[in-house]
Amino acid sequence: MNSYGDYIVYADESGDHNLVSIDQAYPVFVLSCCIFNKKEYAARVVPALKELKFDIFGHDAVIFHEREIRQQEGPFNILRDRDFQQQFYEKMNSFVETMPVNVVACAIKKYDLRQRYFEPDSPYHLALGLCLERIATFLTKKNQQDKIIHLIVESRGKKEDDELELEFLRVVKHVELPNKLSFRLSNIKFSLKFVSKQANMAGKQIADLIARPIGRYVIDPSQENRAVEIIKKRISANQWRLKIFP
Repeated sequence: MNSYGDYIVYADESGDHNLVSIDQAYPVFVLSCCIFNKKEYAARVVPALKELKFDIFGHDAVIFHEREIRQQEGPFNILRDRDFQQQFYEKMNSFVETMPVNVVACAIKKYDLRQRYFEPDSPYHLALGLCLERIATFLTKKNQQDKIIHLIVESRGKKEDDELELEFLRVVKHVELPNKLSFRLSNIKFSLKFVSKQANMAGKQIADLIARPIGRYVIDPSQENRAVEIIKKRISANQWRLKIFP
């Protein structure tokens, strides 16, 4: 019988991995990974998100997508009401502050990557390896060696998913290739699972919500960024792992 770990990891990204045409306003790619203890996730996180949705919308069918919230699209067009918008963000911030989550994130500075490397690897692939390395360090301290840890990521299309899965297998099997970084994952047995963008999963939504604020923080640390401050305040220093590359 498979030996499943006590933790599960949900990952989501902010920005694209295009190194040819870089968005000057957002020249980073961020992969945010949220690590949850499964018992706490089932007992606290999932019910809390449902309760939040019932409170705001009266039902739990809505899915929190950072982009739709920011653009006030779809069900989030109600945020055009300034009073409601303030209440919404206060409730969202309170929700994040109370969640038992450990965050590992990697931000790739795309201009720096393109300038430093003649043939740079995909920002997503780099971020994946760098995050997995740090997640493995965390899980090793939690005695999760030789246990299966599921990494849940959002499907982006067959071609992109196949490429990411190939890179994932290279990383976890410690295959070294020219011009590619290698990573140390201890004895953690990661298993990659793709889910639809419309999957109503609490962990995936939380990973999505925190990715862009991390990107804004990397672009300009001096800019007021309440979301990142909440994340850093909630998560103790030894559990807040942000890798900026290169």
